[in-house]
Amino acid sequence: MSSPQQQQPFAEKQQQQAGEEVQPAAVVEARLAGAGKVLIEETRSQDELRTRGFGEREGQEYVLKPYEALYLLQAKRLTFAGKKDVTFDSLFEHLLKHDKNIMTKFLVYRDLRSRGYVAKEGFGFGDDFRVYERGEYEKKPAKYVVFGINEGANVTAKGFASAIEQIEKMGKEAVVAVIERRGEVIYYKASKMRFMQNKHDTFLVR
Repeated sequence: MSSPQQQQPFAEKQQQQAGEEVQPAAVVEARLAGAGKVLIEETRSQDELRTRGFGEREGQEYVLKPYEALYLLQAKRLTFAGKKDVTFDSLFEHLLKHDKNIMTKFLVYRDLRSRGYVAKEGFGFGDDFRVYERGEYEKKPAKYVVFGINEGANVTAKGFASAIEQIEKMGKEAVVAVIERRGEVIYYKASKMRFMQNKHDTFLVR
């Protein structure tokens, strides 16, 4: 059974306006710590990353999410203290040990960033992100909750319907990001009603 679908959000990429750059202006230095943590220790770098929607303070540490670190490294905006040989592939292999879904999260995160959206860790519904409307980060709450799903995955509609119900109660829009086998990301708006129509089914994402 095909996945419930509506019109596609995030359909267009947009040139950034002045002051809305999605990447840090300067290269920032990080440190690899235990449990797959990527730490930023320099205060100025922390401030620049925070204003652009990267990283979070966790206690006394400023931590990048694994997908954020991969994105910044690929964009040549991240280096590692005392480690000149850290490549995208080597960092990915290291982070994969701690998060088996890192590639799914990275592909969706990179695509959202390329379209000018700030994406932050979601609410624990799965591989989900809080996504802010362009120019509204730190000004308004996140407008969307985006789920990343790989093409060909079997998804239980009942579980999805429950998550979407909670998201709609928050006043946010639920969006499914389907990652095609070529790595392209396609977005579909989802509603509780459409999933509840098939709540006893498992549907194939295609």
